[in-house]
Amino acid sequence: MDYRAQVTNSIMNALNDELSSAVIYEKLERPKDLSMGDLAFPTFVLAKSMHMAPNKIAEDLVNKIDATNYEKVEVKGAYINFFLNKPNFGRDVLTTIIAEGAAYGQNDNGKGGNVPIDMSSPNIAKPMSMGHLRSTVIGNSIAKILTKNGYNPIKDNHLGDWGTQFGKLIVGYKKWGSEEEVRENPIDNLVKYYVRFHKEDQENPELDDEARDWFRKLEDGDEEATYLWKWFREESLKEFNSVYKKLGVGFDTYNGEAFYNDKMDKGINILKEKDLLHESQGASVVDLEKYGLNPALILKSDGATLYITRDIATALYRDKTYNPALNLYVVGSEQTYYFEQLKAVLKEMGVKSAENLHHIPFGLITVNGKKLSTRSGRIILLDEVLDAAIELAGKQINEKNPDLANKDEIARQVGVGAIIFGDLKNERTNNIDFVLEDQLRFEGETGPYVQYSHARAESILRKANNTNYNNSDMLINDANAWETLRILHDFPKVIQSACKDFEPSEIAKYSIRLAKAFNKYYAHSKILVEDQELPARLALVKSVSIVLKEALSLLGVEAPDEM
Repeated sequence: MDYRAQVTNSIMNALNDELSSAVIYEKLERPKDLSMGDLAFPTFVLAKSMHMAPNKIAEDLVNKIDATNYEKVEVKGAYINFFLNKPNFGRDVLTTIIAEGAAYGQNDNGKGGNVPIDMSSPNIAKPMSMGHLRSTVIGNSIAKILTKNGYNPIKDNHLGDWGTQFGKLIVGYKKWGSEEEVRENPIDNLVKYYVRFHKEDQENPELDDEARDWFRKLEDGDEEATYLWKWFREESLKEFNSVYKKLGVGFDTYNGEAFYNDKMDKGINILKEKDLLHESQGASVVDLEKYGLNPALILKSDGATLYITRDIATALYRDKTYNPALNLYVVGSEQTYYFEQLKAVLKEMGVKSAENLHHIPFGLITVNGKKLSTRSGRIILLDEVLDAAIELAGKQINEKNPDLANKDEIARQVGVGAIIFGDLKNERTNNIDFVLEDQLRFEGETGPYVQYSHARAESILRKANNTNYNNSDMLINDANAWETLRILHDFPKVIQSACKDFEPSEIAKYSIRLAKAFNKYYAHSKILVEDQELPARLALVKSVSIVLKEALSLLGVEAPDEM
């Protein structure tokens, strides 16, 4: 199945050890135009060692290559172009996919290593807005991709359940709220108090002093403050879990900031023992000059802790609990510098997993070009967007296929899938301006388009009512099938690349390419024709269905069999 290895060996046998097989394998290119072959080797890399012009090297080398197992091997300028044996290639691809099914592309590169993924992490007593979508779905997809690559991901919802905002919230609740109001509609009313606090404190700065006093009470274990904190946390988790259920996202742990309250001393003591803490204007910092970074502020002048103090405790806990192979933080791009400092501090402390700590940054999501903000009251609730997407998907299904069975369930799969796919098809570091109607289109590069392509494949298989492709030799001589076969062959490589880059968009873009190629094949070739190649064509359709469903699954998107 590894045709890159086959081409590599052919070149190696002709080169007499001028280059290593690893270098040749890495240098092989996929020509954009099928007329230029299936794999191409650029001879520029040999010009210096062989003291010859690249095109001359190519001409000499092609005469030494055994072309027996290829359709042809030819020179184009400085490139040696390899045309694979199409029937054999197609048979290998289809035989493998039909045999392996959903396990196609699975590998054991991760050797079962644990990978904590810090993701989603909404703040307690605030609603889950569209701003929380990216960390949630990117982290969830990365976890699925890691599993496909043999790792053991541990999804950690590091809740924002501690900090001065709770002092502000308690003040707002006591001044303008009531128990009855909160029990009736917890999150909406808690947000209302929080937003009002930030409006009122502009003219009444003494409110900030009251908030600090209440948070200090909470830190000291005051009975009323602790009761309110626990209550607000419980009500928030109920609402969060409702949204997560719609998204199909689950977690292995909800260890929020409060969990690490009694675990910070350990990190501070290590810093002191290693003589890494230095005084600066009364505060305690770690010098990071050798990393080209500003000093990391660990403790304020009054001894108060900061986010980094808590994150050091978190890293130490995860290190001891999970012995991580990788340690991932799916957090917005604006925190890149912070994570550079955190990693540097952990390395100075000698934390074992620090070297494998990776910040997975992502761009902003805006709506009509505006950044979302709870403090200013500019919020678009994720729950409401998901409901709107499901409703819109339902309307489109009623227009296109009113007799469809299980319409409500399929509308849910399409609507939610459209929101997730619409995010993940973008390279994660790009900013996104969200437009619901664009995500729900059944044409173009959308989730519904890929889902519909999968449903089309399943529809063909139902019409055929024929599964004898399992026993066929799966030889296809139709040139229209070639692009689809090549893309199917690439899936395992894409899975490994997406894992290496922590980039779900590679899977999403792959699924779009496969869907487009399959629909082009469907438009130009008659599939359900009773001839000797029918079993092979059905095997191709089945393979497309398997791979599209698995690709969508890696994104956290469901694939209906009918639409």
